Amino acid sequence: MDRTTRTTLMAFVIAGLLAGPALSARAADDAGDRIDRRLDARGDRIDQRLDARGDRVDARLDERGDRIDRRLDERADRARENGREGLANRLDRRGDRIDRRLDARGDRVDRRLDRRGDRIDRRLDARGDRVERRFDRRHERRVRRRIHR
Repeated sequence: MDRTTRTTLMAFVIAGLLAGPALSARAADDAGDRIDRRLDARGDRIDQRLDARGDRVDARLDERGDRIDRRLDERADRARENGREGLANRLDRRGDRIDRRLDARGDRVDRRLDRRGDRIDRRLDARGDRVERRFDRRHERRVRRRIHR
């Protein structure tokens, strides 16, 4: 085997060794990206469910507040008709207080659901990072194995 043939053969061997890790790196990156996209989609679905749940809670609290407000308004109107202005004013203030409390309760529920969604997002992001690191380590081991052969 002459020197040119040997050099050409070595070039093909080196190219093959370098192409293998490049291909496996691309495959590892693609697999990591797929897993990352799935985790992101899962996080988005969970966020949507939590938002819908918060909306349902808000709607229920609003309905409850409206029912209480209507009853208190009816009682206040009857009290005014009977000349009991003090009772009517107390009932109005009571309705306002209940409205504020229900609004605060809805806000607390929204904040709690947001925190829960953020926690889930952080967990999914951390999981994606771990998966990506695992793919990177696996790829590095493969490259080292091929180089040391």
